[in-house]
Amino acid sequence: MTDTEIEITADLVRDLLQEQHPDLAGLTIREVAGGWGNQMWRLGDELAVRIQRMNPTPEHQLKERRWLPVLAPRLPLPVPTPVRFGEPSERFPKHWTVMTWVPGEPLDHGTISRGTHAADTLAGFLQALHVAAPADAPIATDRGAHPRNCTDGFENFFQAVAPDDIAADVRDVWDDAVAAHTWEGPPVWVHGDLHPANVVVSDGTLSGIIDFGDMFAGDPAWDLAAAWVLLPAGTASRFFDMYGHADEAAIRRARGLAAMKSLFLMLMGQNGDRGLPGGKPNWGPAGRAALDRVLKGV
Repeated sequence: MTDTEIEITADLVRDLLQEQHPDLAGLTIREVAGGWGNQMWRLGDELAVRIQRMNPTPEHQLKERRWLPVLAPRLPLPVPTPVRFGEPSERFPKHWTVMTWVPGEPLDHGTISRGTHAADTLAGFLQALHVAAPADAPIATDRGAHPRNCTDGFENFFQAVAPDDIAADVRDVWDDAVAAHTWEGPPVWVHGDLHPANVVVSDGTLSGIIDFGDMFAGDPAWDLAAAWVLLPAGTASRFFDMYGHADEAAIRRARGLAAMKSLFLMLMGQNGDRGLPGGKPNWGPAGRAALDRVLKGV
């Protein structure tokens, strides 16, 4: 049986805990829907087990183990913090990590009804996160670049799902981002993957940020795109006012990246409708709504 054929079940998670952290093995274990590269299992009321599944390397988990304890204390929203490490063993040849549980509902299964509050909350979170990163911080390999270096990815998504009636407008937004000045500040900490499944909501607003496996040091525009990808219509301007230090070029890059991310969500939705592996049917409408917000501007 190969690694990818090992079925991850509650019994396996309990066996791994019994093997490496027996004091936690008696806690209730419940599967959390939605994981792909890494699968999540709720452990009791306050913990979760993040277990490597489709990701070919443990890079994402090892990155979270190293840096989340450094970042978490200064962030104004709850984030998952590693508390125990699970190492590859004969029972399961991949990494797994016990982390704090971030309460709330993922936005791809919830809604934001308090848009102004959510905009202020996201701005405050990114202000706290976007500080100069140390020299040994991770550098992105597949994201983080200027939009002009991401044209292949944009074109793939655009050709696959861009609606004909707005295709020209979407391309105009992307071309404007490609023409914007490069980030000239120091590399800052960037979450790198802010989409509806990686934030949680409660009481109608943002209440936590999860999945930091793609974090890197680089251009904050990759996170600023969340102004359109996550927030309700009409709140992007409020977000940028509260964030305070995004210049015109950063906003242009962020808007183009938001267009690309919206197309990606739409493609994942299309894949889900077709029953393809990793597809998420509910991401399609979320992506189209985000793309509509992008086209309306700030």
